[in-house]
Amino acid sequence: MSRLGSLGARLYRGEVGYDFVAKRKIWYGISILITITAIVGLAVRGLHMGIEFSGGAVFTTPTTSVSADEAREKAESAAEGHTAIAQKLGGGGLRIQISDLDTAAAQPVQEALAKDLGVQSSKINTQLVGPSWGEEIAKKAWQGLAIFMILVVIYLAIAFEWRMALAALIALIHDLTITVGVYALVGFEVTPGTVIGLLTILGYSLYDTVVVFDGLREGSKDLTKQTRYTYSEIANRSLNSTLVRSINTTVVALLPVGALLFIGGGLLGAGMLNDISLALFVGLAAGAYSSIFIATPLVADLKERDPQMKALAKRVRAKRAAVAARGESSAESEASEDARGTADAEEDADEDLEPEDATPAGVVGPRSTGAARDQAARNQPSRNRGRGRPSGKRR
Repeated sequence: MSRLGSLGARLYRGEVGYDFVAKRKIWYGISILITITAIVGLAVRGLHMGIEFSGGAVFTTPTTSVSADEAREKAESAAEGHTAIAQKLGGGGLRIQISDLDTAAAQPVQEALAKDLGVQSSKINTQLVGPSWGEEIAKKAWQGLAIFMILVVIYLAIAFEWRMALAALIALIHDLTITVGVYALVGFEVTPGTVIGLLTILGYSLYDTVVVFDGLREGSKDLTKQTRYTYSEIANRSLNSTLVRSINTTVVALLPVGALLFIGGGLLGAGMLNDISLALFVGLAAGAYSSIFIATPLVADLKERDPQMKALAKRVRAKRAAVAARGESSAESEASEDARGTADAEEDADEDLEPEDATPAGVVGPRSTGAARDQAARNQPSRNRGRGRPSGKRR
C-alpha cells in the first residue's frame, strides 16, 4: 500500500487526524478575506461580458503577421471608439471582437480591418450577435441558478437536516463569489461557456460536501447516549475519514482542467477554452476548500448551539476531568469502558441462550442414558449466573 493509501486508512480508522473543526475561526477568517477581495475586484473592475450577452460583432481573419495588440488598436480605430478584444489563434489568424457594433457598421469595419491587416476582405469571417439574445441567455442562467439553489436546500433539508442544508448553501455562495471575483480580476470575458462552467462546479462542490455530511450523519447516531465525544469531535473524525478521498478526486479533476487552461488556452492560443476552463479550475479548487474548511465546521458550529449538544459537551468535559483526576489516560478509560460493555453484553447473551423448557441443572430425565447425562453436563454454563442473587435472576 502506498504512503497516501496508508495515511487514508489511518485517517479513516481515526488513528491520526488534524483538528479542522477546532481551528474553524482561522478558516472563516481566510474565507472572509478571499471573499472580500473577490467582491472588491468585482465592484472595481466589473465583469467583461462577451458579445453573447452585450451584442456585437466577431471578425475571424486568416493567417497574418500582425500581433494581437496591433490588431486591437486597428479594430478600435476602425470601429470609431468601440471596445475591441483581439486574440491570436493557433493557426496564425486573429479573432477580433467588437462590442455594441450593429449590422450597418460591421461592413465598413470589416473592409477597414482587411486593409490594415493586409488580408482580403472576403476572407474575413464576420458574425453578428444582437443584444436581445444575450439578455435572454443571462435571464435563463439566473433562473436556472435560483431553481438549482432552492432544490438543493430542500433536498439536503429532507435527506439530512436544515443545518446541513444551510451550511451547504453558504459554501455554494462562497464558491460562486470567489469564481466570479477571479473572473473580474483576471479580465476574462464571460461567455455561455462560463455559465456552463459555473453550473458544473456547483454540482462538484456539493459532491464533496454531501460525502462528508453522510459520514457525519452516520457517526452522530445516538450521540447523546455516550460521553466520549462531542459533536464537533465526531464532525472532525468524519471529515478526516474522507479527507484523502476528497484530495484525490480534486487533484484528478484539476489535472485535465489545468491542461485546458494553461496549455490549451495559454500555450496553444485557444482563447475560447479559457472561458469554461477558468471557471472550472477556480470553482473546483474553491469547492474542495469549502467542503473541508467551511461546510463541516459551520455545521458543527450550528449544531453545538443545540441544548442537547451543549449538555453532551458538558458531560464529556466532566468525565474527562474525572478521568484526569484519577490519573488515567483517555485510552485506558475507553478501554475499561469497552471491557465493561463487552462483559455485560456476554452475560446478557448467556441468559438469552437459556431454553425456556430446559431441565434444571444436574437433573436428568427418567429415560436419559449415560451419554445424555454427559451431553447435559457439557451444555451447562461454565459459570453460575445466579451467584450472589437469591432468585438466580438479574434484577
